Amino acid sequence: MDLAGRVAVVTGGGRRLGRAMAVALGARGMRVVVHYGTSSTEAEATAAAIRAGGGEALVAQADLADEAAVRRLIPAAVERFGRVDVLVNSAAIFEPGGVADTTSAAWDRHFAINLKAPFLLSQTFAAHLAPDATGKIVNVSDWRGFRPGATYLAYTLTKAALMTLTQALAVALAPRIQVNCLALGAILLPAGADATYRERLLAQIPARRLGTPDDVVRALLFLLEHDYLTGEVLLVDGG
Repeated sequence: MDLAGRVAVVTGGGRRLGRAMAVALGARGMRVVVHYGTSSTEAEATAAAIRAGGGEALVAQADLADEAAVRRLIPAAVERFGRVDVLVNSAAIFEPGGVADTTSAAWDRHFAINLKAPFLLSQTFAAHLAPDATGKIVNVSDWRGFRPGATYLAYTLTKAALMTLTQALAVALAPRIQVNCLALGAILLPAGADATYRERLLAQIPARRLGTPDDVVRALLFLLEHDYLTGEVLLVDGG
């Protein structure tokens, strides 16, 4: 897909990796809808960065735990730009909790935001794609989906399910929409992580370094610009 002139919706586009992806798509000549849940200041800054680079951007708020709000996001993009060609499901919550201490509320919150929202957005995206158009969906998952541990239980289950959803959507929406997934390793450290945490993490990574937002951006662009890949889960985790 030639990205110039196309329209992308990036959920969680105001912060961290979502911001990096949104700005990169804007630099490729895309018109970008920067979604946010609560980070309005960061989302506006992302949109400003896109505009400063000569691109167009729309900031759109939606609580991804609210089905009605989720279903309004794609139509809002179509109303503003006339079309949507790319959906990047980047937004997620990442909260600790094992077997003993994962509450029902935490379970429901993770599944609503990390799994149900990407499905509803993909469903709405497909419904709003013009009959003669092609589209791309990229879901952002996590290496934990392949190698579950004892912590972050609800989060890990949603990310594993997101990989399966990717494969199911790739079959269901073919050939007009290609659906792929990025399974990310250690890219940006969680808030509050200290030097000891970093060193323990690096010892487990064959590449012996953390990933960078640019590593993620290049993988995203590969999936968007390659037209003979669908249903793939691309690990970006340093091995």
